[in-house]
Amino acid sequence: MRSPALILVVDDVADNVEILQMRLEAQGYTVATAADGVEALERIRALVPDLVLLDIMMPRMDGIETLKRLKSDQSLPFIPVILVTAKADATDVVAGLESGGDDYLTKPVDHAALSARVRSMLRIKSLHDMVQQQKAELAEWNRTLEQRVAAQLGEIERVGRLKQFLAPQLAEMIVSTGDESILDFHRRDIVVVFCDLRGFTAFAETSEPEEVIVVLREYYGALGPLVSRFEGMLEAFTGDGLMIIFNDPLPCPDPAERAVRLAVEMRAAASELLSRWRRRGFQLGFGVGVAQGYATLGRIGFDERMHYTSMGTVTNLAARLCAEAQDGQILVSRRVAAAVEHIVRLEEIGNLTLKGLSQPVAVYNVAGEIAP
Repeated sequence: MRSPALILVVDDVADNVEILQMRLEAQGYTVATAADGVEALERIRALVPDLVLLDIMMPRMDGIETLKRLKSDQSLPFIPVILVTAKADATDVVAGLESGGDDYLTKPVDHAALSARVRSMLRIKSLHDMVQQQKAELAEWNRTLEQRVAAQLGEIERVGRLKQFLAPQLAEMIVSTGDESILDFHRRDIVVVFCDLRGFTAFAETSEPEEVIVVLREYYGALGPLVSRFEGMLEAFTGDGLMIIFNDPLPCPDPAERAVRLAVEMRAAASELLSRWRRRGFQLGFGVGVAQGYATLGRIGFDERMHYTSMGTVTNLAARLCAEAQDGQILVSRRVAAAVEHIVRLEEIGNLTLKGLSQPVAVYNVAGEIAP
């Protein structure tokens, strides 16, 4: 509602209009006038007043008909109407109120009654406008909330998909920035961790499928959170094997150190599992291979299924070191050994000829605990 309030006075008698206009303007209101119902509707649509004082007995269009047309016009906001009649006949009052009138005054208009009724109707108008504004704001808030919820659900879904093969921090960064170019093919120096269970093939062959599933569930449940904690990228897991990459897609300053720290933590977690499994008669062990070198990395697949992968000798080397490792061993390549010798005790295994590699490889075993 505007301030000061705009009041439209409608009466075909000029003296009545003059008296009401003078009294209302003396109270600080802005006043517009109309001489009959037809003119009143034109001025209401043009000015949209805050209150209408409407005479009932008028030529061309009386107050009752004017009121009906006003209240049925859906293009207009709520405008309170005070009916003004020279007759104290209850029939006029009832007809006016049933047609949508909000209050009434009888002529001659009492000044105190006029002031009180006008203030009352303007308070109602102000409250109604406030409610309508809050309703509109609530509708807009609900609309934007629905949009935000839809966007957040989409973001959560994308993060969930990316977390299946990326570190959670990286998945969230890609979704928040909307930039997935980091997943395009590129070449980088990486550290690869490969681990699996010793004796798993024989165990799977002689055990019930349900037992195999229980073992794998416990195995991944223990090792998976460690991969996330050290911010490694889980490139793949097949059967009992896990392949984790460091220094890609996001670079890190100490990939070899992180990889070996992860391997040691996984060895400790696996040791607890192995003790429990052996009490159940499952003869299993755990080995790890860690290598460092250059690889080409990026997404491969098709529209419905994408996978982030690495290609290079370093991945094959890590897998072969893992296959060579005995239960409890963490075998690392020369580059990894040189990067972590200050934090862990190493045993030199010597040069080993590994399947798929043309030259012997210098291999070291992580024998000691990680230095604090």
